[in-house]
Amino acid sequence: MAVQRLVLTDFRSYASLRLNIDAPMITLTGANGAGKTNLLEAISFLVPGRGLRAARLTDIARRETGNAKSSQRWGVAATVEGLEGVYEVGTGVSEEMATENPRRTVRINGAPARGQAALGERLSALWLTPDMQRLFSEGASGRRRFLDRLVFGFDPAHAGRLKAFERAMRERSSLLHREVTHGTTADPTWLDVLEGTIVEKGVAIAAARIALIDRLNPACAMGVGPFPSASLALDGILDSWIGTMPAVEAEDQYRAALVDSRGIDRAGRGAVIGPHRSDLAVTHILKNASAGQCSTGEQKALLISIVLANARLQSLECGAAPILLLDEIAAHLDEERREALFAEIQALGAQAWMTGTDLSLFAPLSGAAQHFTVANAEVTECSLDAYAA
Repeated sequence: MAVQRLVLTDFRSYASLRLNIDAPMITLTGANGAGKTNLLEAISFLVPGRGLRAARLTDIARRETGNAKSSQRWGVAATVEGLEGVYEVGTGVSEEMATENPRRTVRINGAPARGQAALGERLSALWLTPDMQRLFSEGASGRRRFLDRLVFGFDPAHAGRLKAFERAMRERSSLLHREVTHGTTADPTWLDVLEGTIVEKGVAIAAARIALIDRLNPACAMGVGPFPSASLALDGILDSWIGTMPAVEAEDQYRAALVDSRGIDRAGRGAVIGPHRSDLAVTHILKNASAGQCSTGEQKALLISIVLANARLQSLECGAAPILLLDEIAAHLDEERREALFAEIQALGAQAWMTGTDLSLFAPLSGAAQHFTVANAEVTECSLDAYAA
């Protein structure tokens, strides 16, 4: 999978940009704030989801001056080699959709697509950003998003299930909350319908996560050179039900739990049981320690190891490695791990976009990578040869 041409319009710091790509590895260097991460974020919108920053659509359009925006409109277009060959994709917010609550649209080969799921059927991307170094020390929501991103590459329908689940959860929560604020009784038939959707989608979400972890763990246990081997597990009530009983029984148990917890959920504006309560547990196998107990460097190495293992598995099962978006990936790696990372990416045949402030860190890729310098949202192609050892 690869981006062959990238075109941006009013995206973040870029009024317009066109890049032609002809190498499997792309390095972007420049000062902090130059616009490097914005390029990775643009590519991340070529797959389902909210991009590598999990940004609101209203925050993406280019700012004209100061904090003012002339419009909410923005666009990303690309020529992409995906699972179904080469195709043209466009996504963004059009003038018609540039409202207070904009909606992201997708076009493939010039025709409107039914939604973001159409992107996932053709292309997959994984990313690592500096913020993700806190993945194992902060709340479970970030770890769930990370796991779901891994699932997308094997099961594009997973994104649609998550969206339907979240929508049904919001409607159920709103119905229950109105009982408190308006003193009315929620329609039990409609609650049953919503909870039926929550059970159907929730069990499917948990099952897809478990299925991926079962297939991914052998690849994670192998490790990659100096990167540590890892073990993954899901920690949640629904996950334990699915692991110990038939799916039909798990659904019945989940449905009964939703009915029983309506009183608690009415006060808490949520649901006490479901895939939204699960956590991803990661263990450093050699140290027999949870990722949260490891050093910052070890946590970063574990994340890289998991992403590379997932890319390797996806390449074997799907016939193509995902696009890798690696923001400031080399800055805090020692030489051994940096060279191992470059070697594994090349062995996978994956297209990798890597950013950094120090061009010399990418010198070993001279002749193998297409390099661009970025300054004030201006992108210039140049050579790594002068920095090669």
